[in-house]
Amino acid sequence: MTTLILTVVGSDRPGLVATVAHIVGEHGGNWENSRLAELAGTFAGVIQVSVPVDRVEELRASLHGLDGLMTIAVHPGTGTGSAAVAAHAGEHRLISVQVLGNDRPGIVREISAVLNAHALSIESMTSETRDAAMAGGRLFEASVVATVPAAADPAALRADLERIANDLQVDITID
Repeated sequence: MTTLILTVVGSDRPGLVATVAHIVGEHGGNWENSRLAELAGTFAGVIQVSVPVDRVEELRASLHGLDGLMTIAVHPGTGTGSAAVAAHAGEHRLISVQVLGNDRPGIVREISAVLNAHALSIESMTSETRDAAMAGGRLFEASVVATVPAAADPAALRADLERIANDLQVDITID
């Protein structure tokens, strides 16, 4: 078996996930992990599948047949993501960062820059904007899980995140 990463994008409608899952199954594949969402009427996602090595090209051709319904790109999985590398080295630590505040440009840019400056790797991130019911305007909310290298300075990371929370006028919670 080999690991493939599928990226999918198309106009949202019922049955998209079932269609992809059916094709993966027809080729002896297994759907292992996914992050799927509807965003502004568009269905988008990333899917990790395993499939027998000798069926990869058949699977690619079948997925390519969905052009017009959705666009699917097939990428080889490397198995060397930051979590895998850190776990192998015995250094796997995770941090959770929650962000909430009035929406404005630059929030993700600033937070990701701090995480990058401290050599953290983002394992997962979700974000959304929504109407602020009582105050008016828009709220931005994000949840980030990142891998922390053993050499990271937790106090310096916390200080940098607290500094940008003040600059951006958002609440940042670190666990």
